[in-house]
Amino acid sequence: MKDQIRLTVDSVVFGYQNAELFILLIKRKYAPYKNDWALPGGFVLYNESLEDAVYRELKEETGIEVNYLEQLYTFGNLDRDPRGHVVSTSYFALVSPKSFTLNPTTDAVEAEWFSTKDLPKLAFDHEKIITLAMKRLQSKVIYEPLGFELLNKKFPFSDLEKLYTTILGRSIDRRNFRKKFLSLNVLDELKEKVSLGAGRPANLFKFNPERYKKLKEEGIIFEI
Repeated sequence: MKDQIRLTVDSVVFGYQNAELFILLIKRKYAPYKNDWALPGGFVLYNESLEDAVYRELKEETGIEVNYLEQLYTFGNLDRDPRGHVVSTSYFALVSPKSFTLNPTTDAVEAEWFSTKDLPKLAFDHEKIITLAMKRLQSKVIYEPLGFELLNKKFPFSDLEKLYTTILGRSIDRRNFRKKFLSLNVLDELKEKVSLGAGRPANLFKFNPERYKKLKEEGIIFEI
C-alpha cells in the first residue's frame, strides 16, 4: 500500500439537542489509532461513488442514515495517515440525534455523540476536518436557510432562533431574523400551539421542502 494512493471518505455528522451542537464519533477497533476516537469513514470500494461510500460507512459504523449531505474538502497531506498516501474526501451531514439508535459494527467499537465544546483527542487529521466543517456550517447558515434536519418536524420559531445562535456562537437580532426568515416562505405556520412558559402559547411551524427546493433553484437572498 505504501507505493499507491488510496481514497477514503470521512463524515462530520452534526446533531443538535437542548440548544447544544454535537458531533458523532466512533472508537476505532483496529490500528492505526486503535481505541482512539475518529470521524466515521473508511476506504472507498471499487465501483463505488464517494457518496455511496459515505452512506455505507455511516450505516456500518454508526447505524444512522442521513438526508442532508454536502461535500466539504479533500485532504491529501502525505503524513495524514501512517498507512501511506491516503487521500480523504470529507463531507458534513445534519441529523437529529434522538431520531436514531446508534449501532456500531464492522471496524467501530463504539459510536457516541460529543459536544463540539468538549471533543476528545482525535485520530489522523480529524480535528482539522472538524474545524473546517464548523466554519463551513457557520458561514453557510448566514446566507442559506439551513438546519431543518436538526429540529423536530414541528417546532416553535424560538427553536429555530436557538439553533442559529448555537451554530453561530453569538446572539442575533431576533426581530430582524424572524422577519427575514418568514419572508422566504419556506415555513408553514400551523394551528397547533405549544406552551413555552408563563407567556402565551406559541404557534408551531413546519419546514416546507418543496418551496425550499424552488427557492434554491431561483436563488436565495438571505443574510443574517
